[in-house]
Amino acid sequence: MKAENHSSITEFFVLGLTDQRKTQILLFVVIVIIYSLTIAGNLVIIMLVRADSSLHTPMYFFLLHLSILEICYVTSSLPQLMAHLLSRNGTISYNRCMVQMYMIICLGSVECFLLAAMAYDRYLAICHPLLYVVAMSKWRQLQLATASWVSGFFLASINATFTLRLPYCGPNRINHFICDMPVMIKLACADIRQTELNIIVVAALIIVIPFFVILISYMLILSSVIKMQSAAGWRKAFSTCASHLIVVILFYGILIITYLSSGSGSSPNRDKGLAVFYIVVTPLLNPIIYTLRNKNIHGALSRMLQRWGFNKKT
Repeated sequence: MKAENHSSITEFFVLGLTDQRKTQILLFVVIVIIYSLTIAGNLVIIMLVRADSSLHTPMYFFLLHLSILEICYVTSSLPQLMAHLLSRNGTISYNRCMVQMYMIICLGSVECFLLAAMAYDRYLAICHPLLYVVAMSKWRQLQLATASWVSGFFLASINATFTLRLPYCGPNRINHFICDMPVMIKLACADIRQTELNIIVVAALIIVIPFFVILISYMLILSSVIKMQSAAGWRKAFSTCASHLIVVILFYGILIITYLSSGSGSSPNRDKGLAVFYIVVTPLLNPIIYTLRNKNIHGALSRMLQRWGFNKKT
């Protein structure tokens, strides 16, 4: 309510990635393809985990939630970007811009906590295999998933509130292709130093707490793996953790660079480049990384295709 009372701007103009028409058309085609593949890839994972009983395990339960999150994440930003590229009209209303910003930071925060829950799951599976079934029961899985969603939305809502309380009275040109929080703060017609500090503190909690859970989990996993005598145990531990570890490195690397170093002197072109990676590229890579060498997923996909009449042996 305070934002409405003190802001005279009713809409923003998003400058986008480029003003060259041929490049805009090319980007539109590329992003349509990436968006379609991202939705399709994550939907396939959701369908397989739901339909195949062999995937009814904690690891794939959290992967299902991650796939749902990725679909919501790309849908909160890419359709608007495609519309702007196609129409050459970067205008977006104040309310729509703030909703987009809110969804992006909330869903990104949820992913932090989900990745931490997945790391904890891998720790239990490798370091305490005899207690794993009891420690990671269906009720515990539901608790961890719910806590990830609630914590992500709650903490991100605090930062969104800091941003919404700022007055916006001009300029209204967003040098980005989405309504990203660090960019929106710089457009406020007020002293933003305290707001930036508050946001960095909360963002640090969102990033650092799950990161330490992941770090400690993998340190304990590494310690356990070192004690293993068999090469088969090494290979099993590596295959279990490799996909998640790659996703963690990609996600946290970009997130830390973007939000914990987003001061007033950061480069708009750098911010756009990083945003392209974590908003466009990473959600597409996640299903590929998790399924590329996953024999369980391959087997479930093969069985599903056989049920549908494909891949029959002659």
